Amino acid sequence: MKRFRSILAFSLLLFPIAISSLMAQDNLKVKGILYSSHLPVEINIKEGYISSIRPIKNESEKENLPIISPGFIDVQVNGYAGVSFTDDGLTVEGIRSAMEGLWKEGVTTFLPTIITASEETAIENLQTLSGSLKDLNIAKSIPGFFLEGPYISPIDGFRGAHNAEFVRPPDWNEFSKFIEASDQHLIKVTIAPELSGSMDFIDQCVANNIMVAIGHHNANAAQIHEAAAHGARISTHLGNGCANTIHRHDNPLWPQMADDRLTPTIIADGFHLTPDELTVFYKVKGVDNLMLISDITELAGMPPGEYDWNGKKVLLTPEGKLRLPELDVLAGASFSIRKGIGNMMKFTGCSLEQAIQMASTNQAKMFGWNDRGSIEVGKRADLVLFNVKNSEVMVEKTIIAGEVVYNK
Repeated sequence: MKRFRSILAFSLLLFPIAISSLMAQDNLKVKGILYSSHLPVEINIKEGYISSIRPIKNESEKENLPIISPGFIDVQVNGYAGVSFTDDGLTVEGIRSAMEGLWKEGVTTFLPTIITASEETAIENLQTLSGSLKDLNIAKSIPGFFLEGPYISPIDGFRGAHNAEFVRPPDWNEFSKFIEASDQHLIKVTIAPELSGSMDFIDQCVANNIMVAIGHHNANAAQIHEAAAHGARISTHLGNGCANTIHRHDNPLWPQMADDRLTPTIIADGFHLTPDELTVFYKVKGVDNLMLISDITELAGMPPGEYDWNGKKVLLTPEGKLRLPELDVLAGASFSIRKGIGNMMKFTGCSLEQAIQMASTNQAKMFGWNDRGSIEVGKRADLVLFNVKNSEVMVEKTIIAGEVVYNK
């Protein structure tokens, strides 16, 4: 109890926010070291938006301040802490529980992701997700949904851990049902560009303001560049969703790295890509053209062991690696995006500011979310306060639209 009181007193010293202001959004003040300038600042928030950013000059106010950055934005979240966005039986309560867990990780915006499933399951879960947005707190964190599959390669390896039973060619009539079920909140889809009808499908998506990503594919260079010419803009978790053995020249990786129209999402959890791969992607694409994702699943936060996942055996190792032994592939990730931020700094030598840009700013720009992704006057006050130790990001406080939603 004595230790708890000391921690509480220390937290209040660092974050002098009145309890009454946790819900009321007027006159909230947050102090910390700005991630971009490394200078101590006080951020004033009114009605959920940043009203001013002033430097702190008083030396006594500069002590023991956390780092402040824009909230992390994860555009590929399959589930969290026992809640899957693809499994049958998804509920609003489950969505809220997963979201609150992600808040503790510093994630303020994310796209719930439905992977390859039956038409019935996809429609039902999109309807549930759409219905959850009636809760304004959920709507603040979830601007839309992502469908990763079912329009992907049926070939082992390239298909990854997706259920082969439900993989199928692109079908705009079916996809229109998904859009309707989502109440127009389906804003991103992954497609394999080598599939018949894929270019027409991309055209239809672009015409309907749906972001197209290519992934889980075995497309050749011509097909990849053609997809980009038709409007595909993202490479889904580049370096993954790929066979373990590929041709050294003619493979899906080189054309995606070479095409500047494609921005890769990358999983920097320490398992999906090696440090050298991350470094190459960082050097080739540059900080302005990479987005960190987690690809986190419902097994995140669960104890190590063997789990049933889509009717198959999945292993979660003590180190946090998720494997599908039957196909010798990974089965998503168990670490949130904050793990990737630390690993990018450790493996590539990028700065904290650059790592945050790849975990927040670039996503906001890609999807046109102009109210978030950076710390500026007039932006929505989506902020995360954290410390970094040995390349590990340790979240202390998460703020969404000026409201403290997590306080360690």
